[in-house]
Amino acid sequence: MNDFVYTPPQDAPVILYVDDDILVADKPSGLLSVPGRGEDRADCLIARLREQFPEILLIHRLDLDTSGVIIFALTPQAQVHIGQQFEKRKTHKRYVACVAGHPAEDKGQIDLPLIVDWPNRPRQKVCQETGRAAQTDWKLLRHEGENSRVVLKPLTGRSHQLRVHMLAMGHPILGDPLYATGAAAAYPRLMLHAEELRLRHPRTGATVSFRSPVPF
Repeated sequence: MNDFVYTPPQDAPVILYVDDDILVADKPSGLLSVPGRGEDRADCLIARLREQFPEILLIHRLDLDTSGVIIFALTPQAQVHIGQQFEKRKTHKRYVACVAGHPAEDKGQIDLPLIVDWPNRPRQKVCQETGRAAQTDWKLLRHEGENSRVVLKPLTGRSHQLRVHMLAMGHPILGDPLYATGAAAAYPRLMLHAEELRLRHPRTGATVSFRSPVPF
């Protein structure tokens, strides 16, 4: 990762939904959610959106290489309300990923605690002794040649959770620059997409769902 050069896509942000309280965008792979360290990583989704919505506030983020649905607040009240939904695991997230190999089962749950791998950060790793609890539900959609397409539903929100959990299962996500090796790494992007986010609207309390088509 030391030779990594940040070259984000230059397309204008895709806004999926906006009202007085929230803004939902479709983040492309290769664009940071928030600024990184250094001036060369200042370009990011929230900075681009702030040009049109100066009041925008962060709630959560997606990894640089992950694409898909991401929600921002447009008021402090909405930020707190939705932030608490994330914290209390009241949101429902659905990801689609292409992974190496064929899982032995059609579905299951991965329950492996995670912790930062300090000598190799930003990598994370499984650690039964000191890791933080992390659970992911997964389901096979179909085989695609030697690989597989799966649905991933994180029940917790740990850093790199889906990526490390699939690696631990023996089926790394294709195109993962941190965790995939060999043929599995030889893809132009990380094959992980946040397809759907469901939560309660901070003003009305109604359940709302936002979706983004899988681009691969």
